[in-house]
Amino acid sequence: MPITCTALEGIAKNCDNNSGGIYAIWFIPQDNISLINENIVFPNYQITAITLTAPLVLFENFFVRRNTSNYTEETAVDLINGSTFVTQTINAVFHRRDAAKSNALKILGSGQQYLAAVVLDANGKYWYFPFMQLTATGEGSGTARADGSKYTVTTVAENENLAVEVILSGGTAAYTALGLV
Repeated sequence: MPITCTALEGIAKNCDNNSGGIYAIWFIPQDNISLINENIVFPNYQITAITLTAPLVLFENFFVRRNTSNYTEETAVDLINGSTFVTQTINAVFHRRDAAKSNALKILGSGQQYLAAVVLDANGKYWYFPFMQLTATGEGSGTARADGSKYTVTTVAENENLAVEVILSGGTAAYTALGLV
């Protein structure tokens, strides 16, 4: 008996400009999200609403400078075991080391907690990454004066799907209500 899989979908030609990099990253403990409204049916594949567990809990902005940070997604397919998952990695650089940033990063990684992240890319698109964990921090003072001091931070998740675009119904007010501005 044949197994029914999802029908193939094409990729249309796109004439829009394409830019790399990240403009902003927001994190929140995964436990603070009570509901995600996903529309993962062709052609949308988007999140239309995010509901938080408490009204005073918001996503926290981790400011990144232009041309310093990125995300990658790599799909691993095991044909023998029949498993497929996506390793999602967010690499962020935070300039100028200080106690406040050290403390924020310590809290971000505390207890190896699961984090939800929303990333604003250089194309103006918001992407949702669930179940991230802080896996590495690095860097230091730099060597030459022009190097500057910095933190490099890596968060990683293994999820079933690629990141889903966030297009909240309610427009700018919906993003503001979550702290995504």
